[in-house]
Amino acid sequence: MIYGGGVGVPAFEYFEYEQRTSDYVVLIPVINEGERILKELYRAYKHHIADYADIVICDGGSTDGSLEERRLKKLQVNALLVKKDTGRQGAQLRMGIYWALRRGYRGVITIDGNYKDSIEDVPRFIQKLEEGYDFVQGSRFIKGGRAVNTPFVRHIAVRLIHAPVISLTAGQHFTDTTNAYRAYSSRYLSDERVAPLRDIFMTYELLAYLSVRATQLGYRACEIPVMRVYPEKGKTPTKISFFKGNSELLKILFRNFRGAYDPK
Repeated sequence: MIYGGGVGVPAFEYFEYEQRTSDYVVLIPVINEGERILKELYRAYKHHIADYADIVICDGGSTDGSLEERRLKKLQVNALLVKKDTGRQGAQLRMGIYWALRRGYRGVITIDGNYKDSIEDVPRFIQKLEEGYDFVQGSRFIKGGRAVNTPFVRHIAVRLIHAPVISLTAGQHFTDTTNAYRAYSSRYLSDERVAPLRDIFMTYELLAYLSVRATQLGYRACEIPVMRVYPEKGKTPTKISFFKGNSELLKILFRNFRGAYDPK
């Protein structure tokens, strides 16, 4: 069935394997992640993450056969959403957020689907949401976190450029601001002063925007330690190209600083 397609919500097809079973949902945006997403889902299965939150895949249109229904069901995936519209990560997340809010979840956890992140830490995000935080950022750079094989240029860019600018914009110190492993309360996502379901969020704008809007509006935010592991050798698992992608991230960063993504 095709869903959405209205203002701010990309058209998407959904495959619901189970009804909602939890107050929380883990949204995993992917596109052609192959064995990486299967390893991540197995890791979640091994750590019983489905006992804490529903797992929902937000697919951007994979063609590699990795999201075969039988395997997803076996690995306790609750639903598969497949984008049938324009846009990249931002559109996939809007699709997932729309689904999550319609289903009545109390909170949303997002995590990349490329097997770099410690998905076993999902219960710690939920704990912070239960404590009343509305934005919880995972960080490999605070005490208890682990940054393994982080490319040098990326490490420097996050620590010396991205995190300082996001922190200044948010009015609160954050250390790992390009990390998509984070959690949001539904209260925050539903606030009309936030309005995440807008077509302006097509690529990586939504991550930057949601990093700062919470504290700007007086919502509680914090960081928790997580682990992010890059492979020792071989191609870095990322959808961000070195020159064009990083240049666009910088443009988004400074547009966000100027308030360009705030609702008008």
